[in-house]
Amino acid sequence: MSTVNTSEEVNRRGFLRTAAITVAAAVPAASAESRMSLPDEGPMPDLGGAIGWLNSAPLNSKSLRGKVVLVDFWTYTCINSLRPLPYVKSWAAKYKDAGLVVIGAHTPEFSFEKEPAKFENALRDLKITYPVAIDSNYRIWQGFNNEYWPAEYFIDAKGRIRFHHFGEGEYAESERVIQELLRENGATGLDGSTVSVTADGVEAAPSADVQSPETYVGYRRAERFASSRDSRKTYNPPAKLSLNKWGLSGAWNVGAENATLQEVPGKIMFRFHSRDLHMVLRPAKTGESVRFKVELDGVEPHDDSGVDSGPDGTGTVREPRLYQLIRQKGPIQDRTFEIEFLDPGAQAFVFTFG
Repeated sequence: MSTVNTSEEVNRRGFLRTAAITVAAAVPAASAESRMSLPDEGPMPDLGGAIGWLNSAPLNSKSLRGKVVLVDFWTYTCINSLRPLPYVKSWAAKYKDAGLVVIGAHTPEFSFEKEPAKFENALRDLKITYPVAIDSNYRIWQGFNNEYWPAEYFIDAKGRIRFHHFGEGEYAESERVIQELLRENGATGLDGSTVSVTADGVEAAPSADVQSPETYVGYRRAERFASSRDSRKTYNPPAKLSLNKWGLSGAWNVGAENATLQEVPGKIMFRFHSRDLHMVLRPAKTGESVRFKVELDGVEPHDDSGVDSGPDGTGTVREPRLYQLIRQKGPIQDRTFEIEFLDPGAQAFVFTFG
C-alpha cells in the first residue's frame, strides 16, 4: 500500500480503493457466532487538538474509556468520504445502546472547508447527529498518523486501536469488527447481521465501470490539462479531447486550489468514462449564486442529469459543496461533459467520478 506524507501535495484520495482492499483483506469474514482475532495497534491518541465540537461536548481518550469508539476521518466535499456515510450513520444508531461512540473527525482538504458556518450547514444537510470534532488544524489527523480520506479507526473499551480501514468498501467486515469489540466489552444480545443500506445522490455506491480518475483544477495538483493559454489568461478550448483530458474556455484565474471565472462566457469540459460526474464548486463571494448549464456530448443531459442539474442541464451554485452533475442511466461509455457558467465568479476545484 502506498503511503504519503501529509505535507505533500498529492492526491491522497487516489490511493483509497487499493488501500481498502489491502487492509480489509487481513480480517477474515466472521459469522455472528465466531470470534475475530484483532491485533493491538497502540493507544488511541487524545482528541484535544480539535478547535471545536458539534453534536457533543468535547471528548477525549480518558472520557471515552469503557466505550467502543469509531473515529472516522472525513471532509464534506470528498466523494470518498460521503459514500460511506450511510453505513457510519447506521452503525452509530444501531450500536449506540450497546456502547459504541462514533466520532467524525472533520479534517478539511480545501481552505473553505474550515469556515464554521459552511461546515455546520453541510453537517445539517447530511443529517449527521453523532459527535464531530472540527480538526481544521490537522492535530487529530497527525495524532493518528493518518494519511487518507476516509479513514476509520476502531478502538476498544481499554483505549487501544484494534483495527483500521482506509477508503470505501468492506463495510460488512468493518461492522463485524464493531460487533467483536462490543462483545469483548461485555455486550450481549447483539444483532449479528450487518446493516443493509440504500443510498441515492452523492452517497450512492459507485458503479463498477469507472475509468476516469479524480482530477484537480487548481495548478497545485492539476493534471491532464488540454487547453492553451495566452498572456491575458484567456483559455482556448481544445479542438478535441481524448479520454480523461479536460480544458477551460474563457477568462479564468487559475489559483493553487481552484480556477475562478473572471467574466462570461466561461466553460469547462472533460472527456470521461463513468456513470457519475461530480464537481466541487463554490461562488467566489459568499451570498452570491452562479447559474450554469451542462451538456453531454453537446446536448442537454435529459435522463442523464445529476441531482444538482435539471434535464435541460440548468442548475445553480449557491454554496461550496460537491455537485452531482451527471448520472447516466444507460450503458457507460466515453462521453464529453461541458459546463457553461452563466455568471462570473464560479470557482471550480476538482472533478470526481462514480
